[in-house]
Formats: sequence, C-alpha cells, structure tokens
Amino acid sequence: MQKNIMKWISLSLAVVLSAAVILGCAFSTGHIVDTTAPTVSSTIPADAASGIALNASIIANFDTAMLPSSITAVTFTAAAGSSAIEGAIGYSGKAATFTPKVNLAASTLYTATITTGATDLEGNALAIRKVWSFSTGLSTDLVPPAVVSTLPADLATNVALNSVLSATFSEALLPSTITTVTFTAAGAAPVLGTVTYSGTTASLLPASNLYPGTTYTATVSTGVKDLAGNTLASNKVWSFTTGVSVAVGPARVNLGTAGNFAILAKSAISTIPSSVVTGNIGVSPAAASYMTGFSLIADASNVFSTSTQIVGNAYASDYAVPSPTNMTTAISDMEAAYVDAAGRPGPDYTELYTGDLSGKTLVPGLYKWSTGVMINNDVTLNGGPNDVWVFQISGDLTLANGMRVLLAGGALPKNIFWQTFGVASLGTTSHMEGIVLCQTAITLGTGASVNGRLLAQTAVSLDQSTVTQPAQ
Repeated sequence: MQKNIMKWISLSLAVVLSAAVILGCAFSTGHIVDTTAPTVSSTIPADAASGIALNASIIANFDTAMLPSSITAVTFTAAAGSSAIEGAIGYSGKAATFTPKVNLAASTLYTATITTGATDLEGNALAIRKVWSFSTGLSTDLVPPAVVSTLPADLATNVALNSVLSATFSEALLPSTITTVTFTAAGAAPVLGTVTYSGTTASLLPASNLYPGTTYTATVSTGVKDLAGNTLASNKVWSFTTGVSVAVGPARVNLGTAGNFAILAKSAISTIPSSVVTGNIGVSPAAASYMTGFSLIADASNVFSTSTQIVGNAYASDYAVPSPTNMTTAISDMEAAYVDAAGRPGPDYTELYTGDLSGKTLVPGLYKWSTGVMINNDVTLNGGPNDVWVFQISGDLTLANGMRVLLAGGALPKNIFWQTFGVASLGTTSHMEGIVLCQTAITLGTGASVNGRLLAQTAVSLDQSTVTQPAQ
C-alpha cells in the first residue's frame, strides 16, 4: 500500500510539473538580465579644466560598478597630442584611476579616453567612448588634503541610531585609498559596515544601527591620499554621542564642499542692498565681477573678498589659488547633490495635494511632483531633529508674498532639501527653511529670508534679503 501511495504522489507531482510547463510557470529564481549600457558620470580633471597639477592622477567615475578586469591600459589611456603616456591603472568602487608614471609636462593639453572595451558586471559595454581633455599648469601639488566637515559633527549629541558617518575633504581623493582600513569608527566595539566614496565625500554605512546613548569615535587615517599622492597631515578624529531613536525619512543629501557656502551659483549672485548673508558665497565658472551689489573688497591674498553684507567671505573662479580648484570642486559637489536628490527612488508621497501645499503640515519623507509646487499659505514641517525631508519638484517652487515655511517638533533646516528643476521664487517678506537645490534660478523678493542654503546652477538674486546658513 505504501508503494501505491508513493507511486500516486510521484504521478501527481509529474502532472503538476507538466501543467506548469504548459502554463509557462517557472520554478527557479531566474536572474533578470541588465542590458543597460554604463556611462562615465564624471571625470577628474573635468573636461576643459586648466591649471592641473603636474603630479595629478586622472579619474573616471562610472554610473555603475564595472568589471575590474575590463579597466586596463588598453581601455583607459591618456596622451599629449599623438604621444601616449604611461601610467598605472586602478579600479575601486565605481572609479577608474590612471596614475602617470612620471609627472605631466607643464602647460600641456592632455586627452584621456575610456573605450567601449570597458564593461559593467553584466558584460554591457560602455555606451559610447568617453573622451575628455585638460591642460596642466606650471607646478606640482604638494598640499595635503584635509577634512573640511564631518557628519555627525564633532561632539554632536542625540545622533540618530541609523546615521551614516561621512567625511568631506578639501579636494578629490584617490578612491582606492578610501577603505574600511582608512575610515573607521568604534564605540563599545568597532563599527562594522561599508565604506564608499563619491565626489569629495567618504561615507561609512554601518551594517546595523548604532547603540543608544553611546559615544563613538570616528577616524580617517593618513592612509588617505589625494590625486597627487599627498596624504592627510594627521589622522582626523572626531566623536559624537547617539540618542535613543532612529531618523525618519530618507537619508540626508550630502552636499560635499558645497556645504561650505550659504549661497553658491554658476553664473551670478546679485543683491539690492542691503542684504545680510551669514556664511560664504561663491560663483564658478563665472568670475568675481558677476557678484554684484555687494561692494566687494578684495583680500590682500586675492583668494577671497569681503563685504559689509556678508558674515563670511566671497569666492570666485578667477581669484588666487586655491580658490579656482576649490570652486570647481564645490560646483561639482553641488551638481552631484542635485542629481542625488532628484534621483532618489521610491517616493513616500507622489503628487500630494497636486502640488499646492498651502496650509498643510508635512511629516518627514520623500515627496515627488511632476509639476510645480506652490505655497500660498504657511506650511509646517513637523518632525524630530534627525528626521529628513526631500522634495523632488519637476517645475517651479513658489513661496507667495508673506508666506512662511515653519518647523515644528524640533525639525532642523539642515535636514530639509528642496530640489527643483524650475525657478525657486520666494516672495516679498516670505520665509524659507531648508536647502534649495535648483537647476535654474533662485530669486528672493524684497525682505525675504532663508534659514538654509541657496545652491543654484544658474543665478541667485537677493533684494534686501537675509540668508543664514544652518549648522551642520
């Protein structure tokens, strides 16, 4: 009888499997084939950059992980005219590095190339060959990199248990030197996790939440190197203490060195006096002459200028070294932050209130609109000091005259990101909280105020306005 039962089970299973084949059912977890071609998302030096140090390395950043064995001296080359130069090829994270065997020649135009022989992990070839050029200056880079900011900040308290640790540097680094050996953290025990590098920022993502009420110490070691091979002058060490809760909402948008500015723009910053800006302002690739209305006074070093309207300094691409390089890096970091904010997937709220936030109260989260957003009555952002808001706006952001963005529950402006493709327009005597990442222009009406940062890929205009950068 047992044999008959087993035979019946076997026959039944055969029938089920046959039916599955007929109906096209699958019983294996198949691999979805990725056929998207990778691209080079950015390069260092940037295309058409000038004044590059003679001992600099060349880096190509990809939009996806590449097959390391496809990044070779054949697929990644550099040349001065028709004369190829020799170099060592490295690959780490999503970045390929070409390190010349000898210093580059002074005042020379170089061309770097990544061929379609470079492939991603799925075997997809680069979409098109990437070619970019840059010109060297007259000297080598002997200045060591430095950590200009950290998250959490040194001695910060009540830090969220699900925080990502990060360090932003004064310049681009060799990606291969950012590892779990050179970037570490420990509390009662070492923090295990993943270390990544993008732009000028290294991040440590803990594998699990941090312990509550615990003091942690993070360290970036002198094993970190810049593109010229200079190491940190000394270990960077900072400490912070956790609270008891996790942050709600998406991860913060990392501003990199763009976070050193209250106002940053590519084409112009203008003011109708007298405005008050607490924090630095800067323009690039525009020259200092495109910062108007501030009555700027050049410092003796010509590295920056000052103004009675600025509690900080003004920087531009045509000021003395190191301002040109620093401004290029800050603009690149600003653009990367915009792309990050705009590309965050899986919004918590889509087309909420059809873009009219007038009189609404918004909790932490990722918001997305395919239109513009208008605020014709005060809007309140209600959440804790570690909670995050990211607003993805495809059109304009309009804050009507006299209207305000208000914070409740301990929410902080450093955790609020308004990413807008169109114009960000703040009306007369209106008040904004948070960081505005704008693809186009930002305009402030007479007497408008901002507790945050204004980061525009065209121009920023003030009219007797007040802009105060938030604490990091």
